[in-house]
Amino acid sequence: MEDDVQILIESTKEKMQKAIDHLDHELGKIRAGKANPRMLDDVMVEYYGTMTPLQQVASINTPDPRTIAIQPWEKGMIQPIEKAIMNANLGLNPDNNGEIVRINVPPLTEERRQDLVKHVKKEGEEARISIRNARRETNDELKKLKKDGLPEDMEKDAEDQVQKLTDKFTKKVEEMLEKKEKDIMTV
Repeated sequence: MEDDVQILIESTKEKMQKAIDHLDHELGKIRAGKANPRMLDDVMVEYYGTMTPLQQVASINTPDPRTIAIQPWEKGMIQPIEKAIMNANLGLNPDNNGEIVRINVPPLTEERRQDLVKHVKKEGEEARISIRNARRETNDELKKLKKDGLPEDMEKDAEDQVQKLTDKFTKKVEEMLEKKEKDIMTV
């Protein structure tokens, strides 16, 4: 019984960590006025008839805070890369010199900043919901184990551990959101 409880708590911790990892990935794609290669994570390029992630056909870096440089591994990929960036609806305009695709990241308007902050809050709420769902599922499992003979004090201890995990991961979400909002609102 005790092993089952520990396995359950570890599984809950993993689920909560996945929610944090997902939030981190989503926040990385949200533009904060600075050029960031992760802004292009979801861009898919047609490469020999197959939709391929941009990172697999070019190297992406940021030579300065306002520019993203994309160096295709094959010269013939410049046009498809430009087209893919335009089709991704990121509000970015690619420009090429025949060898490199450059994207100048324009400064954000106040209105756009506020929209991005709303989007950040929405992503944060989804992460909090995932964390609470993990807690609820674990508490339901603990109740089933109690019916199968788990001592009540062990159930209570496990519920306390799960609540502490929930608090810890929720606090982590808040910190991530605060940092991202500050990033977005800093001109």
